Amino acid sequence: MVRLNAETPLISEVKKLSSKACRPDNVVMKNLRVMLCFVLLLGLPAHAKELQSPRELQSHSEIRQAVIAFVRAGTETLPGQVTFKVDQIDPRVVLAVCHTVEIFVPPGTQLLGNTMVGARCPGKNGWSLFIPVHIKVTVDLLLANKPLLQGHVLQSDDISSQPGEMTQPGLITDPMQAVGKVLKMGISSGQPLKRDMLRAPYVITQGQTVQILADGAGYRISFTGVALGNAAESQGVQVKTPSGQVVNGTARAGGVVVVQP
Repeated sequence: MVRLNAETPLISEVKKLSSKACRPDNVVMKNLRVMLCFVLLLGLPAHAKELQSPRELQSHSEIRQAVIAFVRAGTETLPGQVTFKVDQIDPRVVLAVCHTVEIFVPPGTQLLGNTMVGARCPGKNGWSLFIPVHIKVTVDLLLANKPLLQGHVLQSDDISSQPGEMTQPGLITDPMQAVGKVLKMGISSGQPLKRDMLRAPYVITQGQTVQILADGAGYRISFTGVALGNAAESQGVQVKTPSGQVVNGTARAGGVVVVQP
């Protein structure tokens, strides 16, 4: 940033000009010189400000456009109709120019609802600020048609769709993601369904006698064991063999556990 002081050549030259202009040695030119003196002396601070190049200050508009691009990319996979607004940066905020502005979200922050997005300039003399962002997502929410108990397997007539705003992550909008799943908790009528409320049905239950399969190059070993936990299809489960050894395997339908030899 260019700063002017009493020692710079520019100010010295201005002082000389103003001094000459203000000498009343010619009565005819007196008024003109007084006017010139007034302009030169009072106009100097404004001229000094003009010398502070805008290129030395970070553009608020460039930061805001980068935030807009960041939010657009971060919300493009959300279901339904997405609209958002990025607030203007306070014009009183003055930032040094930055060649690599980083846009980020604070830890634990979701790009949903009223939130904050950060912008920072790395380095010893860097800066950071947060810009308010308002994101609205309109979707067809899945709601429970009636009170449902924990452990209930959802059927298509248990739920219905209703337009609404997605105010939190994890809400289910596709019936195929809900039908056939098991409720991990009881829910009330009209309550929106979330992914963390549901689980896949178990294909292996704790204490169940299972068939253990171990496949290798040109061979297959099969023997029975006892499941030590519950598992849905493709989930991991521990099994106790007849010899008392505990092995880790992958649950399959029909009471089968596949282990790596």
